[in-house]
Amino acid sequence: MPPLITPAHITDLPQLLSDHPRYWGDRDLRALHLRALVQEFPDTCLVARARDGIRGYVIGFVTPAATGYVHLIAVRDDAKGTGLGRALYTAFGEAAQQQGAARLKAITGTGNAGSIAFHRSLGFEANVVDDYNGPGEPMVVFTRALF
Repeated sequence: MPPLITPAHITDLPQLLSDHPRYWGDRDLRALHLRALVQEFPDTCLVARARDGIRGYVIGFVTPAATGYVHLIAVRDDAKGTGLGRALYTAFGEAAQQQGAARLKAITGTGNAGSIAFHRSLGFEANVVDDYNGPGEPMVVFTRALF
């Protein structure tokens, strides 16, 4: 049975942080799991729930400029390659559109080949923006119109 994508709850964060390596491998992104985002943007912070726990999640929000910004999206190691990441993006896009978003945006590091390929497969344009994360810190910025 496929996981059910539902709004995230603040009580989901301890499980996500406990299982962090299953989503992110060796990358330590725990500091990016901001409680405030889940608290303040409940309609665009989503989890994919299954009997065996949370298989994936997206944390994002809609900006005043009508952009659905994906802060984090992750799929658990045993659910990679199942289409769950695509399903989470679809659910996020629908939720963002309901809040007036006209486009989606996400960022990643220039060396994150997996993320770049994934976002391109979803129809995002990818542009390297110099100094995006500060001097000497370029990032790949993904953008895509919502259909």
